[in-house]
Amino acid sequence: MQGSMSRPPPHPIQLCSVGSQDSLVPLPPTPLRPAVQNPSSRSGASPGGPPPWGLSCLLALQHILVLASLLCASHLLLLRSLPPGGLSYSPAQLLASSLFSCGVSTTLQTWMGSRLPLVQAPSLEFLVPALVLTSQKLPLAIRTPGNCEHRARTQASFVLRLCGEPGCPGLESWNTSLREVSGAVVVSGLLQGMLGLLGGPGHLFPHCGPLVLAPSLVVAGLSVHREVALFCSTHWGLASLVILLMVVCSQHLGSCQLSPRPWRPASSSSPHTRIPAFRLLSVLIPVACGWIVTALLGLSVIPLELSAPSKAPWFWLPHPAEWDWPLLTPRALAAGISMAFAASTSSLGCYALCGRLLQFPSPPPHACSRGLSLEGLGSVLAGLLGSPMGTASSFPNVGTVSLLQAGSRRVAHLVGLLCMALGLSPRLAQLLTTIPLSVLGGVLGVTQAVVLATGFSSFHLADIDSGRNVFIVGFSIFMALLLPRWLQEAPVLLSTGWSPLDVLLRSLLREPIFLAGLLGFLLENTIPGTQLERGLGQGLPSPFAAQEAWMPKKSREKAAQEYELPLPIQNLCPCIPQPLHCLCPLPEDHGNEEGGPSEPGETADLLPSFGEQCPGSSRELRPQ
Repeated sequence: MQGSMSRPPPHPIQLCSVGSQDSLVPLPPTPLRPAVQNPSSRSGASPGGPPPWGLSCLLALQHILVLASLLCASHLLLLRSLPPGGLSYSPAQLLASSLFSCGVSTTLQTWMGSRLPLVQAPSLEFLVPALVLTSQKLPLAIRTPGNCEHRARTQASFVLRLCGEPGCPGLESWNTSLREVSGAVVVSGLLQGMLGLLGGPGHLFPHCGPLVLAPSLVVAGLSVHREVALFCSTHWGLASLVILLMVVCSQHLGSCQLSPRPWRPASSSSPHTRIPAFRLLSVLIPVACGWIVTALLGLSVIPLELSAPSKAPWFWLPHPAEWDWPLLTPRALAAGISMAFAASTSSLGCYALCGRLLQFPSPPPHACSRGLSLEGLGSVLAGLLGSPMGTASSFPNVGTVSLLQAGSRRVAHLVGLLCMALGLSPRLAQLLTTIPLSVLGGVLGVTQAVVLATGFSSFHLADIDSGRNVFIVGFSIFMALLLPRWLQEAPVLLSTGWSPLDVLLRSLLREPIFLAGLLGFLLENTIPGTQLERGLGQGLPSPFAAQEAWMPKKSREKAAQEYELPLPIQNLCPCIPQPLHCLCPLPEDHGNEEGGPSEPGETADLLPSFGEQCPGSSRELRPQ
């Protein structure tokens, strides 16, 4: 413990709300922080309000590009198993429906959900159950021995190519399978919304300390390395160029300050108006360069699975049952349950990560409950519109906030409006597929690396030298990465004799983020350990001894300001039914936190022999 507590505190990205509730910009140096600060850690946003509209539009455009990487990854990996012509509608319309639901979900999430600047995207947590569900539809003659689902889907695609007529049983089977996936998305949204309305996150989140969050973030950063490698392999040279430019712009040139109006004389340009342009545009500049190089080399960039045989319409209004209603079957119900659990685990990690990057306290239970409820609503909308992917908080977009060191609710609102505009025009949505896959892979790789690094930086909140903590961290991460690989390479399929249960088990056991969160939660709350050892105490390193006195009060004030509902909706809280009061901040919430440090007693929340509970304030993820 002494070795752990004597280490110098790291200096995280200092982003906070300054001057306006809609402004999330870096904190200025304070006496408790180092007086000399790297200029690259300062944002170009105005400290007295939200970023200017021009800068906000550029930041929103970069989040759209990151969202496009997830959109193409999820839909491409699912549609590549379909034969040509197996989709009864244009892929551009499928992308447009997903973008529209993402836009609606992002706007609701930022306005009255968790209130964090989180972008909602087609999470890859929905992809694994969708692939498992579609693999269940393969004819028995096509299935191969062993758990080699990729080979089975490849052979199925080859067989279906031989039968391309509209009445082919294989095509009907695939259309039915996609309807089942949409039904699973609807089920996941309903279950996720129910968990939020019943206050499930409020009961679980206080038990999730640093040793639960950190392994989940590390696994979240590592879990998509196969998809990133698949995208980059389309052109490694182009992917390397994008990665190199992102590193140079965000890190090497991050402290380079430029005037926003270079055409004005130098005397009229105040040094306070200079902004770190390269860092704030460290996604847009590399993507634009990669796009230009692709055009100059004449490379083919649109994947066959996402190309439309005919031109997509300029205007199209998404509405339920556009193609057919989602199909609810026992298999779809099982896949929806696994989607809901995996997406909820991922979203709770996103809430904590975003709050930590913005120097906010840990999200209160009412904010997490509202966030999950509205994410469930977004997934229900996506499923009804025929999308095979639900919506959830996006780890890559949170990594983009860390990379740009700038975040704002105004930017998140603009992202939502742009997504809805693209969703109304399939022709414009199809423009996102013209971005080379190697460029999208480079963007996704860098943003995921930031998430991975943030997970490692969370370990300092607990005593990582403790043997107990070393075991929890190592076991959670290793097993979360091992089990999906073992299921993929196992010589025999996991089979219980009942197809819905097979879908549920194969889906859950192949979700790395869910496994890391579940294992970390169980081990953290069943293995005895002191509160300081678990990172739940108020003990801080000696340079921050003065900060310990005022941090609890400041955390309560910031939580009440940043996570509270808008005033018109907050006035309706007394009118809602008693079971739904978990969605509103109650007056007694601010008085339950204790100001002083808690006693470092030995606790294990789920063990019957240890009943001591940790106060709410000691579970806040405080940057030190």
